Amino acid sequence: MQNQDYQKFSKLSPFELKDQLITIASSDAQRLMLNAGRGNPNFLATLPRWAFLSLGDFAMRESERSYSYLDSGFGGLPEREGIVQRFDAYANHHRTADGVRFLRSALSYVKDQLGLKQDAFLMEMVSAFLGCNYPTPPRILMHTQEIVKAYLAQEMFGEEPRAGDFSVFATEGGTAAMTYIFQTLRINGLVKPGDKIAIATPIFSPYLEIPVLAEYGMEIVDIRMDQETDWQLPESEIAKLLDPAVKIFCLVNPSNPPSSKLSDLVLDQLAKLVTDKRPDLFIVTDDVYGTFADDFVSLFAKCPHNTLCVYSFSKFFGATGWRLGAMALHNDNIFDEALAKLPEDQKVKLDKRYSSLTTTPRDLLFIDRLVADSRAVALNHTAGLSVPQQLQMALFALNGLMDREHRYKNAAKELIRKRYKTLYAHMRVKSDHQINDVNYYSLIDLQEIGGTLYGPDFKAWFIKSDLGLSFLFRLATETGVVLLPGKGFEVVDTSARVSLANLTEIEYAAIGRFTRQVLDECFADFQAQVAA
Repeated sequence: MQNQDYQKFSKLSPFELKDQLITIASSDAQRLMLNAGRGNPNFLATLPRWAFLSLGDFAMRESERSYSYLDSGFGGLPEREGIVQRFDAYANHHRTADGVRFLRSALSYVKDQLGLKQDAFLMEMVSAFLGCNYPTPPRILMHTQEIVKAYLAQEMFGEEPRAGDFSVFATEGGTAAMTYIFQTLRINGLVKPGDKIAIATPIFSPYLEIPVLAEYGMEIVDIRMDQETDWQLPESEIAKLLDPAVKIFCLVNPSNPPSSKLSDLVLDQLAKLVTDKRPDLFIVTDDVYGTFADDFVSLFAKCPHNTLCVYSFSKFFGATGWRLGAMALHNDNIFDEALAKLPEDQKVKLDKRYSSLTTTPRDLLFIDRLVADSRAVALNHTAGLSVPQQLQMALFALNGLMDREHRYKNAAKELIRKRYKTLYAHMRVKSDHQINDVNYYSLIDLQEIGGTLYGPDFKAWFIKSDLGLSFLFRLATETGVVLLPGKGFEVVDTSARVSLANLTEIEYAAIGRFTRQVLDECFADFQAQVAA
């Protein structure tokens, strides 16, 4: 292979580098491009989507009732009175439809398990499908919030007891949640330029890229996960959070890209440190992959007072295009306490900022400031995730709640873990699935695998030659396979991130073979240099 300088790409975000690799990998029309750089899955939940369509059919019939005397394509707002009875009549004529069966079960569930009124719930869902009103309340629809809260409690708390109630803000995916959090923290003076932000690494690259932007100007403190202990946080790294200059701690759990959940031991160590030594610490945990883990517990459950939880429905339900995310915050939380302790001059400035929303702006909760800031305050009255999106979110959450035997969850976990085994089997490398592993992604540790296959001298040469980027470009050029650099996620070892969610098993077999092929070629290059 010709020597080329790939250093000009070294500062690119891994997701921008991916576009360069795709261009190269797709340049040969006779070859199939295999893009394992994408995180969006090629599987999805069908039942809640059928329910969305069935509810849409019923909603349209409800709308047409209002102006049925006009033959002009007119519809109106549905009537709440008698809506459950009319749905029962509709359902009796569509008994075999999967979506209708799901909706009938949902009506029973929200009444019996959540204590919601069926007519109010159905009215909210029908109106949401029609999309004829602004989101009210702007933060999240009332019944949708109760459903999403129940789902998050089921998936994030494990056997941990609920520590009080919490509130939810529905957002345009987890990415919007990230944007809003940093923005509102900065606007409200809870973080400022020069403050330290601790980040558990490796991590989804925007968490590294946002804090250092000029408008935030924060100093990153690396809280390094240990690869040798299946990507857990050592006590020595957790101890870095004792520094009072560290204002906020961000983590993705299970991690991206190592795809391992934090152990109960580590969660307990973090919780003890926060309780005993750092009760003032802000925590943001992004738990999008938690639903793929076995017996998952979030830091949102272990440190309820300090933690803001971000969750996205995109991966588990195959809904990246829907843009469905949520952030959750306990009603008793450190963020509101910190607002109350701000200096008077800062409070006066914030009084002015939020004065158009309330006569008592100092009482405005942090989570409601997130909503207002997401629409430049002045547009708070039209803020919020679109109501059809909130409807689909509620149906996804109900799917998770009503699946008592975990059929969908078990199928999803089995699918990605089988792909993991297939990938490593065709690399002819032993896979090492451990108890905390999720396997949504896998980090192919090129230097360690190379050392195992070809010896320590090759490993040292591979590291010294800094072949991470060139390996990815070589892989794309020769085989059409696209992987992302581990370095872009703050991985120390020369590695490549492969998504195990978006291709077929036979394609992961091919990726395994091609990865081994290029590693073998690198070894041949090494032998040639030694011989010379």
